[in-house]
Amino acid sequence: MRDRRRDPYHRLARAEGFRARSAYKLAELDRRFGLLGRGDYVVELGAAPGGWLQIVLERVGPQGRAVGVDLTPITPLAAPNLYLLEADVREAATAQAILDHLGRHADVVLSDLAPKLTGVRARDETRSAALVETTLDLLPTLLRPGGRLLTKVFMGTDYEALLARLRRNFTEVKTTRAAATRPGSAELYAACIGHRYETGSRKPSR
Repeated sequence: MRDRRRDPYHRLARAEGFRARSAYKLAELDRRFGLLGRGDYVVELGAAPGGWLQIVLERVGPQGRAVGVDLTPITPLAAPNLYLLEADVREAATAQAILDHLGRHADVVLSDLAPKLTGVRARDETRSAALVETTLDLLPTLLRPGGRLLTKVFMGTDYEALLARLRRNFTEVKTTRAAATRPGSAELYAACIGHRYETGSRKPSR
């Protein structure tokens, strides 16, 4: 708790009414890469406690729509264009439930998924990479052609393979570290523009 009180982003989030310091990561990356636009339909995977969703709702406006998904219940936000789904992104039924509530394929998919850390580096890296793979597996179902993705990635043995897959799926991929990332963290984000499909991927029905 003492470390959190010393954290300037934690203090700023409390002062400005954001649910999590991570809101500043998304705000920064959106400014840099133009991920979110007015009227966009957005899916966030790993949405608890809702800090990113607060930024999403500001950027897409009332004409946009968002679905936030997490295993952990999220306290509702006062927004009629937001649906919160308590579900496991690894389950086959979750993607269809997201589409049902979004109403059409997303313009943007955001993934801040992270495993519960065990402290065993190799195990944590493997679990983190598996969640990125899960996100990528969902894209042919959830994300429209030409859409955008922002996903958390970690430096590890699977890092280069994940980047290679992202580059097959998008016309432009940039990896970066957000200013609000905690010191010493191996966390990076991949901002991906221009969604396309790998050979053999199933295109979403219109």
